Amino acid sequence: MRVGRRALLVVSLASGLTGVLATRPGAAAPLPDTIDKIRASVVGVGTVQLTRRPPSRVVATGFAVGDGQHVVTNAHALPRDMDHERKEFLAVITQDRTGNVRKAEVVKVDLAHDLALLKISGPRLVPMRLGNSSQVREGELFAFTGFPIGEVLGMRPVTHRGIVSAITPIAIPQLSAQQLDVKLIQRLSAPYDVFQLDATAYPGNSGSPLYAVDTGLVVGVVNKVFVKESKENVLENPSGITYAIPIEHASALLRTAGVAQP
Repeated sequence: MRVGRRALLVVSLASGLTGVLATRPGAAAPLPDTIDKIRASVVGVGTVQLTRRPPSRVVATGFAVGDGQHVVTNAHALPRDMDHERKEFLAVITQDRTGNVRKAEVVKVDLAHDLALLKISGPRLVPMRLGNSSQVREGELFAFTGFPIGEVLGMRPVTHRGIVSAITPIAIPQLSAQQLDVKLIQRLSAPYDVFQLDATAYPGNSGSPLYAVDTGLVVGVVNKVFVKESKENVLENPSGITYAIPIEHASALLRTAGVAQP
């Protein structure tokens, strides 16, 4: 089959344009490059007790913000009771749990949005930059990195990705008063939108940063437990849907704590 010169010219120009778009300065970085950039900012959150085996117990994820000595995570993931007599303490673990344990203290908690701000000891981490969650649109692709199932799979961060399938209220009115409880009533009194994700998060992913795949800007904080008990509290078998709290609420928490963003 013969191909005319005009067709060949169009194909050639299109191929050349594709190459220019892929290599032009300032082009969006692919997800692997973004993961390399943010990996060291993502930490495990849990407790450490040196006489325990293993000494560390990771229950959630967090990520460095501000000056690199502060970490954002979920409030519900913070341990309620620690064995202070046996010197158990709150800590974050950076990648290799054998040598990178940092003591942490709670600076500020926002229970309404299930967020907590920690301050950590030791050298500064590279902070993640916070984006504008009000600009997030349904259908956009994002990624989140964390430590699913704590240390069971090893202290190596795991990344998932998916689209924002809906921007939806955290709580919806129930059909009957019997379906209401104190927590749900509180959230119905001050509702706000959350991101519903077409991606699967696991226990341990709570507190993971949800970020743009090209820039690494954080737009949300992954949260399954807190949101699902609001949106899916009447379901006998809750769905596997994952949610994220918009980052604007974490930004407000940082401002009230006097932590400046880079």
